[in-house]
Amino acid sequence: MSSAERFDVPEVDAFTRPYWEAAARGRLLIRRCRATGCGRAHHYPREFCPRCWSEDVVWAEASGNATLYTWSVVHVNDLPPFGERLPYVAAVVDLAEGPRMMTEVVDCPESALRVGMALRVAFRAGPVPPLKLAVFAPC
Repeated sequence: MSSAERFDVPEVDAFTRPYWEAAARGRLLIRRCRATGCGRAHHYPREFCPRCWSEDVVWAEASGNATLYTWSVVHVNDLPPFGERLPYVAAVVDLAEGPRMMTEVVDCPESALRVGMALRVAFRAGPVPPLKLAVFAPC
């Protein structure tokens, strides 16, 4: 493997394009089921509801509010470009709309991290323009 290979470049396809275009404008999208009796949100984006299996799902803008569910401070990662950002906080957050999302917590010292702490979405330049990645910071 050459040092130029990247493992952090998401694949933008016809299905995920709305997500990435919204992120480039500072908006976080999730998927919401429109089936009667369900109506639940989910993330990562899928073309069906993972709860009721309905294919009647649409993109919906999330509030950007979340709480910290769990995290790990990464001190060693030699895959590009992660080694340049060490240490970093890999995290799982509970979005206000219900789904859990894997992400990164930024602008917060490790000693201040707490389960349940309030977070707000922010966007960082992605590995290739114009992609932007959703990260979360304390409110």
